[in-house]
Amino acid sequence: MRVHQIMTRPVIAVTPDTTIVEAANIMLKYRISGLPVVDAMGKLTGIVSEDDFIRRSEIGTQHGPGRWLDFVFRPEQSAIDYIRQHGRKISEIMTSVPVTVTEDMPLPAVVDLMEKKNVKRLLVLRGDTIVGIVTRANLLQAVASLARPVPDPTAAGDDHIRNCVINAIEKNDWCPFGLSVIVRDRIVHLSGIVTEEQARRAAIVAAENVDGVVKVHDQLRWMDPMSGVTLNSQEDEESASAS
Repeated sequence: MRVHQIMTRPVIAVTPDTTIVEAANIMLKYRISGLPVVDAMGKLTGIVSEDDFIRRSEIGTQHGPGRWLDFVFRPEQSAIDYIRQHGRKISEIMTSVPVTVTEDMPLPAVVDLMEKKNVKRLLVLRGDTIVGIVTRANLLQAVASLARPVPDPTAAGDDHIRNCVINAIEKNDWCPFGLSVIVRDRIVHLSGIVTEEQARRAAIVAAENVDGVVKVHDQLRWMDPMSGVTLNSQEDEESASAS
C-alpha cells in the first residue's frame, strides 16, 4: 500500500500568526494532534503538534530557571526554550522543518521514516501543495480494516474506486472532517467525523453509488459540535461488542 491509499484529507492548516490559544482550540474541536503551518501563499512553513503545548507558562509546566552554567555556556538554547514556553504565536513554537512524504511513497518507507525521525505524523505534499496527512492512526485504521491477504490484480481497481469515492464525497459541504477512504477487494471503509447523521448517510450513499463498490463499511464517528463528545458508528460499536 502507498500513502495516498490511507492518508487523511482535507487538512486544516494555520498560519505563523495564529495564536497559541486559537490553534489549541482548533485541535481540540476537531480531535487532531497536529496542524501544518502555511504562509499567505499557502506554502508550508512548519508544523505544530500536541508536544509543542506540553511545556507552557500558562499551565506552569515550563522549565524552571536554568543553572548559571546553562546561562553561561548555553545562552542561545535558554533563549529558545523561553520563547517556546512563553510565546503567543504559532511561529514561536512550531517545528520549522517538518518531515514530509509524497503520495506514492510505500507504507514500509513511511514507517521507517516515522521511526527514524521519531514523529507521529507526516505531511503529504504534491509539489509545494499539502494534499493530506498520514498519521499513526491512519496506519492503525489500515491494519484494523485490511489485515488480510489481497490479490494483486485488485489493486488498480481499488485505487480507481477510492479516487472516485473521494471525489464523490469531498466536493460537498457535508463532507466528513478528516475523511479517510480505504478500499480493498472493492470494499470501502469510510472514517472521519460527522456532526449530523444525515451527513453520515450521505457519505455512505455517495460511496455505494460508485461503480464497482460491493460494500461500504461505516467507521465514521459522530461528534457533538457543542461539547466535542464523539461516538463510534453503530457498526464499530457492534464489532467491538462481538469481539
